[in-house]
Amino acid sequence: MRFKGRSAVALGVIKQATANPLELSKALQKELPKITSELPPGMRADIAYDSSIFIDRSIQAVFKTIGEAILLVLAIIFFFLRNFRATLIPLVTIPVSLVGAFAIMFMLGFTINTLTLLALVLAIGLVVDDAIVVLENIYRHIEEGMPRMQAALQGSKEIGFAVVAMTLTLAAVYAPIAFMTGRTGKLFIEFALTLAGAVLVSGFVALTLSPMMCSVLLKHEEKHGKAFLLIERFLNWLNSGYKRVLTATLRQRWIIISGFVAVAISCVALLNVLKSELAPVEDRGIILGVFLGPDGATLDYTDKYARQIETIYSQTKDVERFFVVAGNPTVSQGISFVGLTDWNERSRRSPDIAKELFPKFMGIPGVLAFPVTPPSLGQSPRERPVNFVIVTSASYEELQKVTSQFLGELAKNPGLTNVDTDLKLNKPELSVEVKRDKAADMGVPVETIGRTLETFLGGRQVTRFKRDGEQYDVIVQVADVDRRNPSDISDIYARGRDGSMISLDNLVSVKETIAPRELNHFGQRRAVTITANLAPGYTMGEALTSMDAIANQLLKPGFAVDYNGQSREFRQSSSSLAFTFTLALAFIYLVLAAQFESFRDPFIIMLTVPLSMAGALLALWLAGGTLNVYSQIGLVTLVGLITKHGILIVEFANQLQEKGIERTEAVIESATLRLRPILMTTGAMVLGTVPLALATGAGAESRQQIGWVIVGGLLLGTFFTLFVVPTVYSLLAERKELHIEEFVEGAAVAH
Repeated sequence: MRFKGRSAVALGVIKQATANPLELSKALQKELPKITSELPPGMRADIAYDSSIFIDRSIQAVFKTIGEAILLVLAIIFFFLRNFRATLIPLVTIPVSLVGAFAIMFMLGFTINTLTLLALVLAIGLVVDDAIVVLENIYRHIEEGMPRMQAALQGSKEIGFAVVAMTLTLAAVYAPIAFMTGRTGKLFIEFALTLAGAVLVSGFVALTLSPMMCSVLLKHEEKHGKAFLLIERFLNWLNSGYKRVLTATLRQRWIIISGFVAVAISCVALLNVLKSELAPVEDRGIILGVFLGPDGATLDYTDKYARQIETIYSQTKDVERFFVVAGNPTVSQGISFVGLTDWNERSRRSPDIAKELFPKFMGIPGVLAFPVTPPSLGQSPRERPVNFVIVTSASYEELQKVTSQFLGELAKNPGLTNVDTDLKLNKPELSVEVKRDKAADMGVPVETIGRTLETFLGGRQVTRFKRDGEQYDVIVQVADVDRRNPSDISDIYARGRDGSMISLDNLVSVKETIAPRELNHFGQRRAVTITANLAPGYTMGEALTSMDAIANQLLKPGFAVDYNGQSREFRQSSSSLAFTFTLALAFIYLVLAAQFESFRDPFIIMLTVPLSMAGALLALWLAGGTLNVYSQIGLVTLVGLITKHGILIVEFANQLQEKGIERTEAVIESATLRLRPILMTTGAMVLGTVPLALATGAGAESRQQIGWVIVGGLLLGTFFTLFVVPTVYSLLAERKELHIEEFVEGAAVAH
């Protein structure tokens, strides 16, 4: 073992299952000076690898993102309202909802980690939505001259149903995620329940605290400044322009329907274009180097090549420290841990540095060496991402033939690197056969021959001795130089019964043979696991699709394929997330059907989902993202977000129909009146998520995936929603009966 090229001793500190890695790291750093002070002169203690550094930097980055999101959300609210008092009302919703979310986390036993903090970042934009809708409706009545108390009561009454529907819809979308299983399920349960808790608290606050604050803080102002009037004219122009365009499009509904179908079909095309993987490769500030020597290689052989790898590290930019272990986990293998400079001090990501190291490692003769970026979801860094299993009941020899053909086809795929298999039937072995008759004639027991070989070649502890208070083991063994070749066995002597020394060359015959290194089973059948690393830019989805195609071409009846490790997790998470997505749609539909007491209205509202999906997938594709657990969770979140707009339009249109307004006229009026709150909530959510989409530093890759999905989905989805929902409503919505109370009240007002 060497650290920065100097001989070292490694001490691993591993946390208990219930321990906090950040607390453990701080405690170790506190103790380290005491340990160092007791070391002999010329020795020092350094931390070669600390996984908690990435966790700490990730949490700091998310806290920074939360602050940025709050400022951007406040900016968009102030732009639309241009009133400091009014801006304070949704601002109060943020800390109240976050405190409520922390209380729920505490009751459920959750911790503050990167995923729960990621949920809180999204919550910044989500929790103000309900308050914005309530505030805007009350503020509109006050600006029209209504008394504050009456405006607060009437405004919250008008919008209360929609707020409850939006809150329950967004909370319901996370219910299926809470029941996911496996590693990804355990990770995202905390994310889902934290976000759902924050949304439920925000809905309660929007219907109680926000109207109360409106009745106290808001007031009607007769005169406004130039900036206020300028923005107001722009918003009024936007409203009137939207109303004209919407009225015109409702006369030509086929244009909107055709556009909807085209956008929905584009989702299929984008799904086929996007690459898929388990999780994006995060820059964790560390790279692992793995090197494999030939079977039977000695520790000196492995160490010689370990020093060449150290030379490469010392000449690579952005490498701060490197710790190399030769002979681990077996004598012919080795591993190294490379610590990179801080994220703020370098412009390159760890995958870029690994890409630079890859050709240099492949140029080392004598060993198979390759750099590895640690997996994002906590899997073992030693484990290769691709684990493709072939199972059969046939013999291992037949399995070996099929595997050889399979490897030949894989060699044509440049996306797979360091392809290997665990079926090794040619491990070198020495077969030592005792000449029993000859040994008996010479009076040398077989036990003596075996013990002699064990002692001289493998080493044997014979005693201990103490010196200067230290205890030492005495191990008997032939020097390395005298046990390198099979022929060296002839120079070993065993003692016969008469005390004479007899050369083992006379007592044993030695043959060099081969034997299986290991024979594995998978699912109680004979199996071979083919492992591989992925070339930069090549995803696991592409790799497994390619290998499945080869398997369909080569494998005969009696052979089957399966997956293990990260590959199995990828397949399972993809299927479970698809099921979760379907279940989320069903949950939302049922919740809306119960609230609207209609099967048509939820259908109209949920037509916005494919529109937002197209925007999300397009943004993901343009940003170079992939379909992974993070982006798919973002898609599930988007389902709940985009339905809010449809709820606002449909619910208010129903109210207008009940007052006697014709269906098409009602939906035009509803969409026009709800345009401003829709734009406000969309702006708040988009700007609250932009810091995620543009995130940098530790763990930024995962945050960017969710960010781009929500930003793209909301922008494009909102634009199309403003035309598709009114169009479909005018065609499919039920005609509401005229409420006589509403008619009498309206007639009295008219009189």
